[in-house]
Amino acid sequence: MAGDDSGEFQAGQSGLIVRVPEAEPAVRAWRDRLDPSARAGVPAHVTVLFPFLDESRIDDGACAAIGEVIGRHRSFEARFEHCGRFPGILYLVPEPDIPFRRLTEAIADRWPETPPFGGQFDEVVPHMTIAQGQDDAVLEEAEADLRSRLPVTGRVSSVDLMVHDGTRWQQRASFALR
Repeated sequence: MAGDDSGEFQAGQSGLIVRVPEAEPAVRAWRDRLDPSARAGVPAHVTVLFPFLDESRIDDGACAAIGEVIGRHRSFEARFEHCGRFPGILYLVPEPDIPFRRLTEAIADRWPETPPFGGQFDEVVPHMTIAQGQDDAVLEEAEADLRSRLPVTGRVSSVDLMVHDGTRWQQRASFALR
């Protein structure tokens, strides 16, 4: 999940993520240093949809609907064996990425008022952000180190709802894949 250019998140913002605890040993030090979301409490993850509904709209009915949409998808294994780049951003590429794309599409179809990344991008590319807002030399240093720590394989069996309390991201709920 990414904040605005200042790296700030708003209280009440929410997002849906797939956490990848298997990646933490390889990426934690870089994320803590170079990704503001890590410092704000977000674990190593692939974003399913951000920003999602404002917290005020997430009631029992919304949670039931999220669980129903997520529950239609099968759990799967994802492998991260190389890095990718967006301008100023270093990320790990999940393979396969189709199950992540399907989760994002399913949530965005159910809640069309919450387009991925606010509708900023024509195509949403599943990724695990390692560093953002950094110059190329820093990204190259991180990438060189990460290459020696990959591949990482993770089992994806749930999607977590994260909510920002004004200071940190907190897990609000977890929804199982089938």
